[in-house]
Amino acid sequence: MDLGLRGKTALVCGASKGLGKACALSLAREGVQVSIVSRSADNLAQAAADILARTGATVQCVAADVTTAEGRSAALAACPQPDILVTNAGGPPPGDFRKLTLADWDAALNANMLSPIELIKAVIDPMIARRFGRIINITSGSVKHPLEVLGLSNGARSGLTGFVAGIARQVARHNVTINNLLPGFHETDRSITTMKAMAEKNGTTPEAMKAERIGHIPAARIGDPAEFGDACAYLCSAQAGFIIGQNLLLDGGAYPGTF
Repeated sequence: MDLGLRGKTALVCGASKGLGKACALSLAREGVQVSIVSRSADNLAQAAADILARTGATVQCVAADVTTAEGRSAALAACPQPDILVTNAGGPPPGDFRKLTLADWDAALNANMLSPIELIKAVIDPMIARRFGRIINITSGSVKHPLEVLGLSNGARSGLTGFVAGIARQVARHNVTINNLLPGFHETDRSITTMKAMAEKNGTTPEAMKAERIGHIPAARIGDPAEFGDACAYLCSAQAGFIIGQNLLLDGGAYPGTF
């Protein structure tokens, strides 16, 4: 299927590795002019080289921290009017909520709720004027199926979800869509960190925790970032203009709910 994205521009945050990089790769493969953002210039260069080798597409690298006003300004200066925005920030650390401080909460809310909102504010009106825009927020499966050690993530990402539910309906008439991708257990650095924290809490090993998690996934495996990236590309497509304010859960069936 031709997704109708050739020649569009995209700003993809947290894209030096993991799920953000997977989204950038899938968009580049569809002919999108991609700018990738991350704090690490070295990791960005490696990601850009890999995307070039796999797709033939040259991506623009922006070494910036989008959780700061300066970082967001740098990203938007490099890609001032993207047709596609993918927000993504590393999840806050796991831990017992009793030990969390207000500073911990401030950092989590800034990274996983307020910074995405600021980026959306910056790009949405030009999208409306062009009558095309696709905004994808990479959040977490914990929005639907909370993990007890991810209290910071559960709270901050749910706040972003609530915001998107309202604003997405306001801009849909202009062919601007906002949707969220909720990853479950995927093969990423973040999943390794989470497994270590859960293993320590439960007095076992990360390998045992991984096996236990897979045992609760009907697909009987962990997610491949490549399929996550392709889901992102489809939600950005011309064909996805009727998908508004949705939370697409990619967890192999682990969440047992009907809704």
